[in-house]
Amino acid sequence: MSAKPVDVSDQSFQEEVLKSKAPVLVDFWAPWCGPCRVVAPVLDELAAAYEGKVKVAKVNVDENPDTASRYGVMSIPTLILFNNGAPQETMVGLQNKEALASLLDKNL
Repeated sequence: MSAKPVDVSDQSFQEEVLKSKAPVLVDFWAPWCGPCRVVAPVLDELAAAYEGKVKVAKVNVDENPDTASRYGVMSIPTLILFNNGAPQETMVGLQNKEALASLLDKNL
């Protein structure tokens, strides 16, 4: 697992997220999305803080519409925590570090 978020595509989603042995927090985002840019440094911090326990992944919804559609992403940022290949919890909109850390802690 990486100390920084990994970029995931429609093609790599199954391998990087669904087959991951560790929980994966997936950020569905786009470069033009202001709240997405605000949460990005928080996700960088969480990736480092939870290194070895949780993988943080980013899916650009403009470049990977199939995956976003498959998981019903209608607004961004949408953060979905996957565990054992299945979505566990979803948070929509800008989240602070404490809320995201709490989500990760209760699912570890």
